[in-house]
Amino acid sequence: MSKIDDLLQQIGSLTVLEAAELKDKMEETFGVSASAPIAVAAAPGGGGDAAEEEQTEFDVVLTAVGSKKIQVIKVVREVTSLGLKEAKAVVDNAPGPVKEGVSKEEAEEIKAKLEEQGATADLK
Repeated sequence: MSKIDDLLQQIGSLTVLEAAELKDKMEETFGVSASAPIAVAAAPGGGGDAAEEEQTEFDVVLTAVGSKKIQVIKVVREVTSLGLKEAKAVVDNAPGPVKEGVSKEEAEEIKAKLEEQGATADLK
């Protein structure tokens, strides 16, 4: 066994209190903090507005079907390549997502096609 394997085996046999004490001593000895990477990752880059501007993937959500249900089902089939039964289920379960993770241009096209048939859709 190598030194690393021996060390891992010893660490694995520690109680929770001993492991917490080991963490504290390692932070003190090496001048690092176990929570620092989490705090940096959780910090906002520039506020909520910047995050919205950087969004590259959008979800098209059908919020209301309108009076032309059959035409809306046809549009859902066209943009998703779903079968008739699956597309009908999407329309029947509105509000709900039609297509997820698409570019802004594609999402706007899908929204326009749905609204052309009398449906109401949102981009998220």
